Amino acid sequence: MDTCDVLIVGGGPAGSTCAWRLAQAGFDVVVVDRASFPRHKACAGWVTPPVFDALQVSAREYGAGRSLEAITGFRTSVMGGPQIETRYDRAVSYAIRRAEFDDYLLRRSDARLRLGCRVERLDNTPGGWVVNDEIRTPVLVGAGGHFCPVARSLNGSPPRETVVAARDVEFQMDPAEEAACKVDASTPEIYLDRDLEGYGWIVRKGDVLNVGFGRVGANGLAARVAAFVDHLRDLGRLPARTPTDWPGHAYLLRETASRALVGNRVLLVGDAAGLARGCSGEGIRPAIESGLAAAETLIAARGTYDLESLGPYRAKLDASLGPAPSRIDLAWVLPRGMRSRIARSLLATRWFTRQFLVDRWLQP
Repeated sequence: MDTCDVLIVGGGPAGSTCAWRLAQAGFDVVVVDRASFPRHKACAGWVTPPVFDALQVSAREYGAGRSLEAITGFRTSVMGGPQIETRYDRAVSYAIRRAEFDDYLLRRSDARLRLGCRVERLDNTPGGWVVNDEIRTPVLVGAGGHFCPVARSLNGSPPRETVVAARDVEFQMDPAEEAACKVDASTPEIYLDRDLEGYGWIVRKGDVLNVGFGRVGANGLAARVAAFVDHLRDLGRLPARTPTDWPGHAYLLRETASRALVGNRVLLVGDAAGLARGCSGEGIRPAIESGLAAAETLIAARGTYDLESLGPYRAKLDASLGPAPSRIDLAWVLPRGMRSRIARSLLATRWFTRQFLVDRWLQP
């Protein structure tokens, strides 16, 4: 039977960042993921400068040989309303391709990788966790997304959770489509749903286009996606051959997630912990910050991984992400009947759009 100091289930940004920090501290880390990397990940795919700071890598260094588009503005609107353009005099974010970004983080982690390996069995024995009857470890880190088997083992069947469901597609344009594309690579476009409980996006990354839509709750998502696609076609934003099969995923919002994050010899990070920001659904920075917080907690525990020793993890999360607010955003405060009217009036103004939507939602 193989053994390791820490076993991480999930090789996305949370798991790979945790593995990287632990490997720096001399831990023998194994990362298990059911996918083979590089792999597609449903995500608009932009990161802010603090993400690169946390990873201790410069945007220029990461961008060598990879897709990286400096974002200096956003175009935003309520569906059917006027578009407002907000500009900055600097790069406030960077558009990346998740297939490249996730693979980069995983490969630099210096962990031992078991890719294309599904976790079928988790046994919590007196001598530690045994995974798939073949790997023994004293502590587990669950980083396998919303449906992470470690999260399921820790929480069982959790109470009803507020799930955000999203679908997106990322595809390469041919030269003619690229030349005709009206989307500016420096300016992602955000389209808020009328009730402010979801939004669509279109992000250009060179000759690659990413289009998606996410919404609180999965009910009616297919119809909302179809309406969004029709809206983009009316605006001339989509090539005629845009794929119609959009992969989907689900995630939890930190403000409303009810999952336990810490157990005896187990920690949850990233989407497995339900850490996405409620206002925007952004999950990359929370994933990376949680991976670092989990690693620092494990390093400080000095081999004792009981509930008391791992308890400081939540305080470390709050220190890096800020305490989770009790409410998500304006859409959750206003009565439903008022949301469309408020959105049409306030979000049609440049000042409110910048102060409330762009600076607070899109630039965490």
